[in-house]
Amino acid sequence: MADRDDIEIRRKRARFRCWHRGSRESDLLLGRFADRYLETLDSQGLAQLEALLGQEDPDVWDWALGRKPVPAAHDTPVMALLRQGTGGDA
Repeated sequence: MADRDDIEIRRKRARFRCWHRGSRESDLLLGRFADRYLETLDSQGLAQLEALLGQEDPDVWDWALGRKPVPAAHDTPVMALLRQGTGGDA
């Protein structure tokens, strides 16, 4: 039960961080992503999102939109989902 509680706490924190990035564009990009996918992420996917949230907004934005190549450390299934939602994988 503790593992389930832990992942729920991590999801709540991640949702808050997605919706409170500092710029409205990033809030919308990541907040909508969280609303759509956060509950489906397992611990590994959540770790990928948490790592992504540690990056600068302009970088995440450019990666998501396909303006810049995604660094290997962030080229994850979570980034693929984010890019899919923005059309950045086209």
